[in-house]
Amino acid sequence: MEPLSNLSAALAQAIQHASGIDVTGATLQRVSGGSINRAYHVRVGEQSFFLKLNSAQALPMFEAEADGLAALAATDTFRVPRVLGCGRTEDDAFLLLEYLQLRPLASDEDGQRFAEALVQLHHDTGEHYGWSRDNFIGAAPQANTPGDGWARFFINHRLIPQLERARAKGYAGALGRDADALLERAPGLFVDYRPQPSLLHGDLWHGNAAIDEAGRPAIFDPAVYRGDRDADLAMSELFGGFPSSFYIAYRRAWPMADGYEQRKTLYNLYHVLNHLNLFGRGYLGQAERMIRGLYMELRR
Repeated sequence: MEPLSNLSAALAQAIQHASGIDVTGATLQRVSGGSINRAYHVRVGEQSFFLKLNSAQALPMFEAEADGLAALAATDTFRVPRVLGCGRTEDDAFLLLEYLQLRPLASDEDGQRFAEALVQLHHDTGEHYGWSRDNFIGAAPQANTPGDGWARFFINHRLIPQLERARAKGYAGALGRDADALLERAPGLFVDYRPQPSLLHGDLWHGNAAIDEAGRPAIFDPAVYRGDRDADLAMSELFGGFPSSFYIAYRRAWPMADGYEQRKTLYNLYHVLNHLNLFGRGYLGQAERMIRGLYMELRR
């Protein structure tokens, strides 16, 4: 443990100003919080909180996360950590959240409950694709300008920005050659497919999903927008996946439309490109294979 005051008196004051919580005498324990932020379990007497810290310039990222958490909480479908305060000092941006006792999804029952909650979330639909504000996918900007055409939205606001970043970082080669051809043909996946603009978590890998102490499904670290529910389902399969009971229960409640497997690869290409841009060349081969495979399928 380390005293909160060791971080800075300014940070302690800013947290109290933003949240109304007196953190005098608080203690910190560093916890896992992903690769982007510094995360702490904060204890103040008998109270516990979850604190995210980053550089002061990261405040827009935390503000967007707070907005996404509020949107998810408003649906009353999942347990979502309550936002208690968000702000910055000269050196640090912070997000203070309710501390939840969480565990990974493990049992068939966990998977089924999570699926039932996700179906409810996806039934929260709007008139347009996108969101009322731009936000972030990890540390990368994510544009959400509302629109009526799903294929156009996904290509223009998801794939093209990531491909431009990849090229700027020097990942051209086959990635660049085949990607342009893929973008031309990708709308063909949506000729007879008009998904509802569902409320999406937006970054739904298993590390952002859990079960709380009461057995209720929980989600956090969102990148929300309204889009095709398949995008959330696709992401859930990308990095290890969820229990098989999750997929069985979801599809029983709301079957997938034809063409899901191709759409899944296209949607997950967005996340693989984002990982390439954030974490480096280790994702280049996977991105190239996905682009090439989709392009070859769409040429038929």
